[in-house]
Amino acid sequence: MKKISDGIRTITDFPKPGIEFKDITTLLSDGELFRMTIDTFAERYRNEHIDMVVGVEARGFIFASALAYVLGAGTCLVRKPGKLPHTVHRESYELEYGTDSVEIHQDAFEPGQRIVVIDDILATGGTVGATAKLISNNFEVEIVELAFLLELGFLNGRKKLGNHKVFSLVKS
Repeated sequence: MKKISDGIRTITDFPKPGIEFKDITTLLSDGELFRMTIDTFAERYRNEHIDMVVGVEARGFIFASALAYVLGAGTCLVRKPGKLPHTVHRESYELEYGTDSVEIHQDAFEPGQRIVVIDDILATGGTVGATAKLISNNFEVEIVELAFLLELGFLNGRKKLGNHKVFSLVKS
């Protein structure tokens, strides 16, 4: 995992002073590291009979698509409001200063499907927590795990994810 961790660049004071932004574009631009990342996730889920990999807007789409391809699973998108063209379910959640929402198509899953939700970074857990709640409250599916490339442990995002199993390739 050190090689994957080393492939994530830290940008100081972005997008504002005091923030240490974790830039995954360096990992994505390195074919070997990107393949290693997807292969590591795939190995974890290869025998889990995953039907669908859910990508959380926006960088989660990259990992969801690649992982779904390797697993022979489908993929679906969880997006910010107004981005999906069909009828949706919506879940709102609290931000530090206000609220936001995520949406998913109402026909995203078949009952009984086994899914993995994936995103690039687990920070405060707000978006993925709302995503898990959105899926759990509206579909008869099994969320096998919530998966992340990188977890920023000091932000305690896991606390917002309830009883869901959580897996992070890299912890910071």
